[in-house]
Amino acid sequence: MTSLDQHVRDIVAWHFDPETGTPFWLDFVKKAGWDPRKEIRTYRDLDRFGFFEDEWLRGGPVRRWVPKAYASKPIYTFETGGSTGVPKSRVNINDFRIDYEMFSDTLPDEHFPRGSDWLMVGPSGPRRLRLAVEHLAQHRGGISFCVDLDPRWVIKLLKARQMDQVEAYKRHVIEQALTLLKAHDSIRCLFTTPKLLEALAEKISLKKAGIRGIFCGGTEMTPQFHRWVREEVLEGIYFAPTYGNTLMGLAVHKPFDLKDNYAIIYYPPMPRAVLEVVDPDHPTRIVEYGQTGRVRLTTLTKEFFMPRFLERDEAEREPPCDAYPWDGVRNVRPFSRFQTSVTEGVY
Repeated sequence: MTSLDQHVRDIVAWHFDPETGTPFWLDFVKKAGWDPRKEIRTYRDLDRFGFFEDEWLRGGPVRRWVPKAYASKPIYTFETGGSTGVPKSRVNINDFRIDYEMFSDTLPDEHFPRGSDWLMVGPSGPRRLRLAVEHLAQHRGGISFCVDLDPRWVIKLLKARQMDQVEAYKRHVIEQALTLLKAHDSIRCLFTTPKLLEALAEKISLKKAGIRGIFCGGTEMTPQFHRWVREEVLEGIYFAPTYGNTLMGLAVHKPFDLKDNYAIIYYPPMPRAVLEVVDPDHPTRIVEYGQTGRVRLTTLTKEFFMPRFLERDEAEREPPCDAYPWDGVRNVRPFSRFQTSVTEGVY
């Protein structure tokens, strides 16, 4: 953990330096009355901050999250799905590019050929996925074709129980995707969500359509879905499931192994983000390997410092593997205590 501890010290020094730091955190320190640059020496010391609060990211002024060192840079603001109240916003300068370039390194060129084009069938608008997948395609030498998709409209329809309209909207999205696939035979790579992948696979053979690699993300990824995709859809297409969000970046899948029984196992982009599984009733305590708990996220980049954020997800704690020698999470799903209040929509 030495390298993680050093990274923590570097990030804390950056965000709490009056010259480079983030206005929100500089203001936090004035009220707290202690200097994190002196007192935070290890990753575990971040417990000193308590838990990062959801509400801090809802509403403005959003520039309080821009480090002073980046104040003159072009600023993006990306929103979370917004399924509960005012959406959380996260500023970005270059993190989304860095995250997806790191992810690109995990993709086999055989199945995600460099220079080939991408189809992005997922949430658009203020979410970072559109720009992130577009950058991934460009980074690999291709062009990204995108559909329009507003998940908040789907969530409204679901809450109103207008299921016929939900199906109509899904058909509208799938029709856009099919039109692009037919019009551009250079598309070899696909990003989509589990539900939309299922809908696409009902309409066409993705292999016959030229797709060779699928990058898939969303909380509805279950072992049952994973097995179905591998047995019924892929026909030799490479499947890269991910657990990503605006606040973390992108956690990548463990290389597929039948011994895992189709579990979906993710590893975060250490040291830029750390995922831990904690006891929901005592969220400072990390559960044992194999035990279920709530997902706790710590994000550590020069653009964004977010210690000890309790996600709306639960999972099992997964031990390190050969490819990723740090803790992961298994079978991420909506936190069971929230299920009555969270509508996932198209994800």
